[in-house]
Amino acid sequence: MSKRWVTAVQRRRFLGLAAAATALGLTAGLSGCGTLGGDGGGDVTLKLVAADYDLSGGDSTKKYWEGLVTAFEAKNPGVKVQVQIESWNDVDRKVAELVKAGEAPDIAQIGAYADYAAAEQLYAADELLSIPVQANFLAPLVDAGEYKRTQYGLPFVASTRLMFYNEDLFEEAGVDKAPTTWAELAAAAKKLDKKGVTYPFALPLGPEEAQAETMMWLLSGGGGYIDGAGHYDLDSEANLDTFEWLRDNLVAKGLTGPTAPGELNRKEAFAAFARGEVGMLNGHPSLMQEAAKKGVKVGKVPLPGVDGKARATMGVADWIMGFRQNGHRKEIGAFLDFVFDDKNVLKFAGDNDLLPATVTASAAMQADPESAELREFLEALPESQLPPVGKTSWAQVSSNVKKDIGKAVEPGAKSSDVLARLARQAAAAESSE
Repeated sequence: MSKRWVTAVQRRRFLGLAAAATALGLTAGLSGCGTLGGDGGGDVTLKLVAADYDLSGGDSTKKYWEGLVTAFEAKNPGVKVQVQIESWNDVDRKVAELVKAGEAPDIAQIGAYADYAAAEQLYAADELLSIPVQANFLAPLVDAGEYKRTQYGLPFVASTRLMFYNEDLFEEAGVDKAPTTWAELAAAAKKLDKKGVTYPFALPLGPEEAQAETMMWLLSGGGGYIDGAGHYDLDSEANLDTFEWLRDNLVAKGLTGPTAPGELNRKEAFAAFARGEVGMLNGHPSLMQEAAKKGVKVGKVPLPGVDGKARATMGVADWIMGFRQNGHRKEIGAFLDFVFDDKNVLKFAGDNDLLPATVTASAAMQADPESAELREFLEALPESQLPPVGKTSWAQVSSNVKKDIGKAVEPGAKSSDVLARLARQAAAAESSE
C-alpha cells in the first residue's frame, strides 16, 4: 500500500488489531457471539433507513440494498432486514421523527450522528463491529466519527474536494497552467474574465452548502473552524485574512460571476460548470463525471493556498449507525460487518462516484485502472480534515454559517464583523453542549 494514502500509523493500527483478533479467536467480533436471530430462536427483523444517492432519480440505491440484503440473509437465516429509502432532503428528518416517536430504526444511514450519541441512543462501534472491521476505517474518518472520544458514527462513504477547472476555457484565455497559489488563482480569473467567461471563479456561499465552501477556503488560508484544543475559532486572524482576500481580490473585482456569492448555491454553480460557463470552482467526484458527460474537459488540482498547496483538503463522510432501542446488538453488528466487506464497499462507492471509507477498499480502488480519475481524491482523503461533526453544536453553527457567511465577502463589507458574530454564536452553541 502506498504511504501517500495509508499512513504507517494506520497500517500498524490495522495489522496490530487484526492480529490480536486472530490470536484471541475474535474475528467474528461481538457481532458474531452467540446465535443470531434472537434469544428465543425466532427470526429478528432489522429496520434500516438509508439515504438515496441516485442523482438521476432512478432506483440504483434501492437495488444496491436489495442485493446486499439478499446476500446477507442467505448467510444469516435468523435475520431479516427491511430497507426504507428516503431522499437526502428527508432522510435526517424522517429518522429524527421515528426516534422521537419511540420507533427508532435499528440502523440509520444518514448525515449526522452526534445528537443521537449524546442522548445515549446509539451503540458504540466496539459494541457492534468485529475488530478487523473497526480497525479498517481510515483514520480521519474515525476521528470525525467520535463523540467524547468514543466512535459512534461509522463512515459509510466519503469524498474529498479538489479545485476543478475547464481546460478549454483555460486554453482560450491563455492560462498556461493550473494555479498553485492564491495570486496565481486571481491572475487566472482575470484572464478568464477578459475572455468573457461568465464565472471566472464560482464561489457558492449561498445557503445550500456554504459551510463546506467556507471550510475549504479556511483550510487553504491556514485556519479552520476549530483550534488545536477543539474549540470553535471562526474569527481567527487566518480566517479573517482569508475572507478579506476573497472580498478584495475576487468578489470586488467581479471575478466570481453575475450572482453574488451569498446568493449562489452549490447546485447552481455545479450546473453552470457542466454547461461550460465556469472557469474554476471547488468540486467533488460526482461533478467531474457529470461535467465530462456534457463534454467539459475537466482539470483538477488541490485547492491553492496562500503561497502554495493548501495545508489540507476538506473531507466529507456520510454515516451509518446502530440504535439501541430494540436491543438487536448482535444482529446489527453482523449486518454492519457485512456492509463493510470490501466487495460491498467498492460497489456502492463505484456506483456513486464516491470514495470508500476503509483502508483495504481504498487500496483496491486506487489500484484499479478503471478508477484512475478518482486517485487524486483518494490520495487526499487520509490527510483530509472533516467538519466538526462530532460536536452536537455543529448543526447550529453550520446553519449560522450558511445564513451569513456570504455577507463577509460583499464588496465594502467588514468581514471582521461577520466572522466575530459567527464566532459569538458558535461559542454560545458550544457552551450548551
